[in-house]
Amino acid sequence: MLVLENVAFRDGNELHIHPTSLSLVPGVVHALLGETLAGKTTLLRLMAGLTQPTAGRILFDALEVTGQAVQKRRVSMVYQQFINYPHLSVRDNIASPLKVAGLAANEVQRRVNEVAALLRLEPYLDRRPSQLSGGQQQRTALARALVKDSKLVLLDEPFANLDYKLREALRDELPRLLAGRGAVVVYATTEPSEALQLGGSIAALHEGRLCQFGRASEVYRQPLDITTAQILSEPPMNLVRAELRDGRIALSSSLSWPIPEALRHRADPALWVGMRPHHLSPGRHRALVQVQGRVLISVVSGSESIIRFEHEQQPWVCACPGLVRIASGENAQFGIDIDRAMYFGLDGKRIATPPAAAVSQAGLPTGVGALPAR
Repeated sequence: MLVLENVAFRDGNELHIHPTSLSLVPGVVHALLGETLAGKTTLLRLMAGLTQPTAGRILFDALEVTGQAVQKRRVSMVYQQFINYPHLSVRDNIASPLKVAGLAANEVQRRVNEVAALLRLEPYLDRRPSQLSGGQQQRTALARALVKDSKLVLLDEPFANLDYKLREALRDELPRLLAGRGAVVVYATTEPSEALQLGGSIAALHEGRLCQFGRASEVYRQPLDITTAQILSEPPMNLVRAELRDGRIALSSSLSWPIPEALRHRADPALWVGMRPHHLSPGRHRALVQVQGRVLISVVSGSESIIRFEHEQQPWVCACPGLVRIASGENAQFGIDIDRAMYFGLDGKRIATPPAAAVSQAGLPTGVGALPAR
């Protein structure tokens, strides 16, 4: 287990990582999720020993390693820019850390063959990196990290430079590749769908602060505040100022619905309502609350359509599977699944989220597999 106890990092007068505590267990993939400059890479470097914290301490398997150099830790890292030795074959690239460690030739061969089979690199072992595709080069870099049999594997946006289909395939494979290795695995990403697809835990980060940490399903479905909800929403969550009045939640002069049970005794009438774009649907839906808006733009992104529209000067976004095109300037109807709406106070803290029974796998972003049930 890797434990961070109030770990912080300051560079001069600038605090890059606010005091952070985490307990990361082996056997699952822990995703560090946040925008660029959220602090993901700095946290990885602190975990690896490449950067020393200015406060707090780090323990691995109950032993303090805070001041221990990276060379003395059993750690492997894979970066966004895959790095391979261009003059070496794939076989020798993978074997290089084992040879540096002085392992016997037969043990080196055994481990290289094992990890090459795991990553389906056997046909390419005698090729040079220049003879490989981008995906094969990244697999080689990953194989070199895994062959060390490290107890800590750190992955810094390792698939960001690969094409869409290859990223999807490797993300699906990664938990299988790492299963049973007994390593603590930490995966940094800017993409909520990627963090959810890995299916382990998520640490949501914003401007060097840890907003929330827990099982992927819990952080997605039960965000503690607006910041965490937005980190887990791509496209960004629809966030609308609303008011409780006359037994209803009013979001505009023409859009309201009955106050849910969780808010019936709330004294403060002002609040924020959050709705993920995937919980809106274009067209008329008798079972959903309808909102009408003027379409600003409709685009196709991967396997889904993103429709941005305006309702009473409030910008909205709808994300739906498949190809849906609506002309800019056209007035269109959208259905809102209010059972999945989230409610926040004006301070940004969560008031209420959908009950577990209201959240099905259909409410997940396109391309994300089943999350653990809750």
